[in-house]
Amino acid sequence: MTEDLIVGEDGLARPRWAASNGMLRAYYDAEWGMPITSEAGLFERLSLECFQSGLSWAIILSKREAFRQAFEYFDPEKVALFTEDDFNRLMEDAGIVRNRLKIRATIANAEATLMLREEGGLSDFIWSFKPEQTPAPRTFSEIPTQSPESKELAKALKKRGFKFVGPTTMYALMEAIGMVDTHLIGSHRRGTSGIWA
Repeated sequence: MTEDLIVGEDGLARPRWAASNGMLRAYYDAEWGMPITSEAGLFERLSLECFQSGLSWAIILSKREAFRQAFEYFDPEKVALFTEDDFNRLMEDAGIVRNRLKIRATIANAEATLMLREEGGLSDFIWSFKPEQTPAPRTFSEIPTQSPESKELAKALKKRGFKFVGPTTMYALMEAIGMVDTHLIGSHRRGTSGIWA
């Protein structure tokens, strides 16, 4: 057991970030690193990772319900139709992160998501970048922040009109949806995605 893992009162080992409060613990225990394959689910994660860039995940998670309401529960068909009035409404919504570029990017990404349907859809596209193997980190310092696959995914998405999808942001997405398993060895969640033995 490393100092990066904390054993909770329930006897389960979690990384330090997931042991700091109940909201993060619940997210870590039930959701983070579990496979997501639906278009709306992936569009939501892609959007939230975009908004998280430069901020803490705790901030984004605490505003998640407000984000869902503001962005029509991340239905790309609805978000793609957002007008300048919608943009202005979002810029005045104190419940979300009011970043002009990230809001514009999310609307553009909804449009790009619809265009990707011609190539099999967002899910098939993103999951086609799944690596041959996953890291097996024992400490935080062993967790990569990007990979050859996240660089390729970022490049391919940008080519198709997506914005705010750099290689580090895409690696965070890959972790969040279980495409790589970066649960620390010793964590009670290691290997729970069903994707990696």
